[in-house]
Amino acid sequence: MFRSVKFPYLLFATVLGIVLGVFLNKAFSVDNLRESIRKFNDVLTFTEKYYVEEVDTQKLVESAINGMLNELDPHSVYISPEQFKQVEESFRGDFEGIGIEFQIVNDTLTVVSAISGGPSEALGILPGDRIVKIENESVVGITNDDVRKKLRGKAGTEVNVSIIRTGITKPIEYTIVRDKIPLYSVDTHFMIDNTTGYVSVSRFSETTYDELNQALQDLNKNGMKQLVLDLRSNPGGYLNQAVKISDLFIDDKKKIVYTEGRRQEFDEQYFASEPSIFEKIPIIILINHGSASASEIVSGAVQDWDRGLIVGETSFGKGLVQRQFDLPDNSALRLTISRYYTPSGRLIQRDYKNKKDKAEYYSESIEEDKTEGENIDHTAEQDSVKPVYKTKKGRVVYGGGGITPDYIVKSKSVTLYTQNLLRKNIFYTYILSYLDKNNGTIKEKYPDLKSFRENFLISDSFLKSFIDYAKSKDVEFSEKEFNEDKDYIAARLKAQIARNYWKNEGWYSILIKTDEQMNKALTLFDEAKKIAELN
Repeated sequence: MFRSVKFPYLLFATVLGIVLGVFLNKAFSVDNLRESIRKFNDVLTFTEKYYVEEVDTQKLVESAINGMLNELDPHSVYISPEQFKQVEESFRGDFEGIGIEFQIVNDTLTVVSAISGGPSEALGILPGDRIVKIENESVVGITNDDVRKKLRGKAGTEVNVSIIRTGITKPIEYTIVRDKIPLYSVDTHFMIDNTTGYVSVSRFSETTYDELNQALQDLNKNGMKQLVLDLRSNPGGYLNQAVKISDLFIDDKKKIVYTEGRRQEFDEQYFASEPSIFEKIPIIILINHGSASASEIVSGAVQDWDRGLIVGETSFGKGLVQRQFDLPDNSALRLTISRYYTPSGRLIQRDYKNKKDKAEYYSESIEEDKTEGENIDHTAEQDSVKPVYKTKKGRVVYGGGGITPDYIVKSKSVTLYTQNLLRKNIFYTYILSYLDKNNGTIKEKYPDLKSFRENFLISDSFLKSFIDYAKSKDVEFSEKEFNEDKDYIAARLKAQIARNYWKNEGWYSILIKTDEQMNKALTLFDEAKKIAELN
């Protein structure tokens, strides 16, 4: 009887102790936060009032914010008001302006291409056009930032430009009405051969699912029976877009990804939900060190469900989810709120706590110990201390270090000679001058991309002219390094010409001929069918 009476009092005392402990912990936590804010305010006030020189308090505050975030993970960041607009445009999928891609070549604003669907394209502005005046003011020597300031603006407003075009003696005057310009995240899509479709996705913005779905539908109409999805150097973006894109290829109600955070409201699970005609198509996904975040969600789900093959190099390893908090001065805080996990339970995030700074985290190589070749059973990582997980068919995969491909194919590095050609923009400027002289004959001889791809040759005399041009731009010639990269150099020159007429499809469809990761992927569709159990 005594024990039965004592027990409720003991239980009550225990519960009361827990409640009081939680309450006091929160109270002290709030007090600590208030004390810290007061301390920061005091330091800022003393500095502003007594420092030997005038101080920019806003700059000090932003430096303090960045310093604070440096104590967290590498992906929690502060976005200044100046950066915020550009970041928002990138993920929103549009901006307002005249719609050109441009480069500054020899101090001259040069049109690389008019963006499809934009006002410049509608007016007939062409690649290679030189914009010499904006609103009747010379723009020789203009900077990239000034170009954006002068040519971007509210939809419906006008801007006057003067353009010099090869073959036309007088400047051409244009009045361009600014409009919303689409920013595409699907760079290109085309048929590699009669059965193989190719899509390159550069980021996961608000419009990526719609763009990709439309591209796949177009390829399907053109006879696509198998797909290469290129996510190389895709840094990621919106989680919901990664889920919807994964759902295009993963059937039933299978789990695609889930998130867990310190606060339960950030714990979420995402499943396939919509049927798709692409659920049974053989698929190979290309990734590399620059493939991160949403790219890893898609490739991780495909790998965990043995839905297709992953080819290339180990991905970046970003398994953290950020939420954006907008601040009153049009800046923003992008704060990590949870971690994401693949269907098998893998955390993709690689270690960042044992790095001296963000630079080391971003620059470290994560592929040095991997051997090229077949990695279906992931023996390349068998000595790893990383946690072990299993795919649907029981294959071993590892967490904590990105997505390691099923076939490891390292990207070929170019020689110092070719690096200097790229660094000094020699490919673009040479082809610009070449087209100034040959623009009329290219389209006459090669009316479409197919005929250009099959019949246009980069001759030895063409390459000699290119080498001489590079020398005139202070790129020292190395015969050994040139011969080592000769195929790539020739392909890039040809691709640069093709881009002038057929945009990204011309560029990609020629460059992939020298792409070792792509060429390997094209030999693996039988294996992709086997692993996905497709007929």
